[in-house]
Amino acid sequence: MNKYPLSPPSKAPRFWMLFLVICGLTLCAVYISLTNGTFDISAGDVVRTLLRISPVEDYDLVIFDFRLPRIVLGALVGFGLGIAGAVLQGITRNTLADPGILGIHAAAGAFVVIFMFFAAGSMEAPGWVSVLSMPLLGFMGGLVAVVLLYMFARHQGEFHPQQLILVGIALGSGFGAVTLYVSLKMDPQNFEMATVWLSGSVYNATWQQVLSTLPWLLILTPLIWRRAAVLDLMQLHETSVKGVGVNVGRERQLLLLCCVGLISACVSVSGSIGFVGLIAPHIARRLIGNTYKYIVPLCGVIGMLMVVVADFIGKTVFAPVELAVGIVLSIIGVPYFIWLLLRTRAR
Repeated sequence: MNKYPLSPPSKAPRFWMLFLVICGLTLCAVYISLTNGTFDISAGDVVRTLLRISPVEDYDLVIFDFRLPRIVLGALVGFGLGIAGAVLQGITRNTLADPGILGIHAAAGAFVVIFMFFAAGSMEAPGWVSVLSMPLLGFMGGLVAVVLLYMFARHQGEFHPQQLILVGIALGSGFGAVTLYVSLKMDPQNFEMATVWLSGSVYNATWQQVLSTLPWLLILTPLIWRRAAVLDLMQLHETSVKGVGVNVGRERQLLLLCCVGLISACVSVSGSIGFVGLIAPHIARRLIGNTYKYIVPLCGVIGMLMVVVADFIGKTVFAPVELAVGIVLSIIGVPYFIWLLLRTRAR
């Protein structure tokens, strides 16, 4: 049972309506992505292939080996990054906080690229050992970033919003430089694959990667959701939160560890996909308010929809050239981020 009482479910009907609508939009995007591409497949053929009714080898190859793993992995990555962004904004009380802006993406990515460099060939044909090791290495990198954030961005036990952003940008630049240096030491083939991966891509998704990401989401998402009331209380002043009996330091550290786990699992299979953790919480708060009991799951499905749609745009709109999902989201996210900065400055 949750130690801290949850907010009254007055917004529950609106939440469930929004949740189901977004899930429905995501299913529509999945359907469009399954049936459209370089090789178009009719809806009937997709259903027959999925239900194993008179299966055709070509359709099996396209759906089960190429399109479906990519869609499922993109959905899982969007779900994890959306929730992680909501939690980071909650524990820092900073609406500009984001896994990418705070340097956690870059740190996790740097550790994964270092692993790729020393385990040559693991990118081209990843085995179970390398696939399962990459999230753990990304987790270590994310922990390093969090420790550095704690060291340089806190003043008298509190995170200063402007200092947090500055330190995060500095960490992202530093770890990005390390990643670039290690990438340049790779052979040409692995360097090309690492470059595509770092831009944020799920084009080479496999079921192994899906299975390596899923446990992190299944374990960490409920842990975060059970502390939704704590996230609500953290929007108050630090003294007020301590006054109602919340161990702020312990709860913040636990939530940060959960965020690092989610981010690391996502970065290890998709590279650095930015702006999902920034935009999804803003959309969720506009739709449902500031109650984290509803914000957390809503951010997950919004992030899921964003990545699935962006991946479909990247692989079809610019065909025969294919843009990585991270690039498509950056095209959308950069103007939105600039608008948020101007709005925050105006306040």
